[in-house]
Amino acid sequence: MTYLQRAKDVFTIEIAALQAVQARLDESFDQAVGILVESLGKRGKIVVAGIGKSGTIGRKIAATLSSTGSTAVVLDPVDALHGDLGILDELDILLALSYSGESEELVHLLPAVKRFGTRIIALTAGSKSTLARHADVVLNCTVPKEACTFNLAPTSSTTATLVMGDALAMAVMDAQGFKLKDFAQRHPSGSIGRSMLVTVGDIMRRGDRNAIAPEIQTVKEALIAMTRAKSGSVAVVDRRGKLVGVFTDGDLRR
Repeated sequence: MTYLQRAKDVFTIEIAALQAVQARLDESFDQAVGILVESLGKRGKIVVAGIGKSGTIGRKIAATLSSTGSTAVVLDPVDALHGDLGILDELDILLALSYSGESEELVHLLPAVKRFGTRIIALTAGSKSTLARHADVVLNCTVPKEACTFNLAPTSSTTATLVMGDALAMAVMDAQGFKLKDFAQRHPSGSIGRSMLVTVGDIMRRGDRNAIAPEIQTVKEALIAMTRAKSGSVAVVDRRGKLVGVFTDGDLRR
């Protein structure tokens, strides 16, 4: 098998995994969305926890939730058992990720979470696992097989968990009526923020930096006004101060 053939094989396996998880979606998904929306409506937050590769996927899910209007934080299960559990509140929701549902560090955390009165949504393949037994809602992320040659390295399973997290984030976003302007406010930097937040008023010239010349002035006088304002153009106005045209240094050269 060539490298290219292997790559296509990985794509085929992971696409099949997503289709399998999609086919099992049921009312549990609606329940999970309802719980999340209810919690967020009461000013609760979504606390995402996972170990290893699940923890890595969890961080991405939390980032997606936060950027689309759902307050979300990441909780490391190990640190949680040594004081960080204080981040939890009874209004919060724990989004727990473990493919087997038996990750030791996460399992040790669950009884303490339940004592807080915090509800748990589990993303797991272990429908009868310890995690599933503690969860209020279980979202089944079982995949037919991993893309790994030995069917061991988390590949298809992490992809399926990530997509399930994306599906939750998008459904909750829609349920909350998240708008484009809300998205822009959470992305103030970069091309997204500049294109959606920056207005003409933010970058326009004002005062001494705005060159203005009455239409009866000579070109020489207009150039002086342009130079004084350190501008490449001058706004030409009539006797009432209304804009009637624009004259640029390029116009002069031409």
